Amino acid sequence: MAAGQFRMLRSSVAGVEAVVATSGHRFARHTHEQFGIGLIFSGAQKSLSGRGMVEAEAGDLITVNPNEVHDGAPIGEARSWSILYFDPAVMDGLSREVAQDSAGRSEIPRPVIHDGRLADRFRALFFAVTGEGERLRCEELLLSVIADTMREAAMQEEPAPAPRSVVHARSLIDDDPAAEISLADLARESGLSRFQVLRAFARATGFTPHAYLVQARVHLARRLIAGGAGLAQAAAESGFADQSHMTRAFVCRYGLTPGAYARGHS
Repeated sequence: MAAGQFRMLRSSVAGVEAVVATSGHRFARHTHEQFGIGLIFSGAQKSLSGRGMVEAEAGDLITVNPNEVHDGAPIGEARSWSILYFDPAVMDGLSREVAQDSAGRSEIPRPVIHDGRLADRFRALFFAVTGEGERLRCEELLLSVIADTMREAAMQEEPAPAPRSVVHARSLIDDDPAAEISLADLARESGLSRFQVLRAFARATGFTPHAYLVQARVHLARRLIAGGAGLAQAAAESGFADQSHMTRAFVCRYGLTPGAYARGHS
C-alpha cells in the first residue's frame, strides 16, 4: 500500500467497519461514535488518549472508546495499521456475552495493548471480517478478542460527569449539529457568560465549542453517508457550507475522504 493511502474494506459483519492505512498523517483531536480496535503492523505512533499520551509500535494493539478525545502522529515518517470500528450496540451485545450478563461497562480500559497472542488473534479476526472465512470462526474470534480487550474494564472508575451547565450547552449542539449556533446561544443555554462557557466546555469535553460543533457535523455526515445519502446531500444536511468543507473535515479527522467511506458501504 502506498504511503498516505487509506482504504475502507467491505465488512461481513453488520455494525463493524474495517479500515487499513499507511500514512504519515497527523490527526487533529477528534472522536468516533464507535469503538475502535486496531493493530499497528509497521512504524510507530504517539497519541493523546483518555489515559494521557501514549506510544504504540509495530505489533501493538491500539484502541479507542466512543467520544474519547484522541489524536495521532507518526514517530518517524509513517506507520501502517488496520482497524475495526464497532457500533456501540454491537460492542454492548458482545461485552454482555463476555461478562455473562454481569453489570460490566462497555469500555476498553487500555489505549495501547502489548500482547503478541492477542495481536495474532486480531489479525485473524480482521481477515475473517474482511474476507470470506467461515462464520463460526469469525464469531469465535470476535468474542475472544473482545473478552481480552475489555479485560480489567470492570475495575475502572466511572469518569467524572460534565458540569450541568456544559451538558446543557453540549445538548444544544448535539440536538441539531446542522444549526448555526453562536457562543451567546451556548452561554444563554448554560447560564454562563460567553467566556465561562468557552472555558468550561473545553475543560469538560477536550474541544472548544466550534471544534465540537464541527466534530458533531462530521458524525452526522458519516451516518447520512452510511445510510445511502449522496455526498452533496450529506454535506448540506449536516451543516457544512459545501461538499469540500465536509471533505476537509472528514480527512483531517479520519484520513478517509467521504467518497472512500461511501464506497466502503456500497
